[in-house]
Amino acid sequence: MQVSNFLSINNYFDLLMYTIETPRIGLRNWKNSDTPPFIEMNMDSQVMEFFPSALSKEETMAMIEKIKKFIADNNFGLWAVEIKHTKEFIGFVGLSMPRFQSDFTPCVEIGWRLAHKHWGYGYASEAAAACLDYGFNHLKLDEIISFTSALNTRSVSVMEKIGMEYIKDFEHPLIEDGNRLKRHVLYAKKAASF
Repeated sequence: MQVSNFLSINNYFDLLMYTIETPRIGLRNWKNSDTPPFIEMNMDSQVMEFFPSALSKEETMAMIEKIKKFIADNNFGLWAVEIKHTKEFIGFVGLSMPRFQSDFTPCVEIGWRLAHKHWGYGYASEAAAACLDYGFNHLKLDEIISFTSALNTRSVSVMEKIGMEYIKDFEHPLIEDGNRLKRHVLYAKKAASF
């Protein structure tokens, strides 16, 4: 008998645990153990550079509860991301629905936020590409959009790496006039071109 043909119990449960997986990372529902590192991430000025402000512990905990509820209600959302071989939580990547009104809403958006020490390894684009595949092939979406501050060149680079196309600049309605982050860029990918 060849042991290599059988999954270990731990590997079996890992397969069940991930909603989406790539060779290096798994996207899954949130665990209680994700809360402390996510609180730390949302207080990191580098991670939150292109958001209006860093988040307090309480704001982050409320955000996690909203994310969990959205996933439970919609069967998709901003999944927790972990590196498979270390089981380390590194942030989130996933699909959500913007809560503001615009000429491109309602829509489904792809978004990501990773801990700074995990930038530069291709995790965001790897997970985001897998989310596009899930959105088009599993959820049967017609289009997925993404947007960020026009100053956020790193996120724009991820959008372009996963094949999204620039649509336009727009003024984010939830950011006050005069704020350097007000101007955003909108990217999109259609199922027909996936």
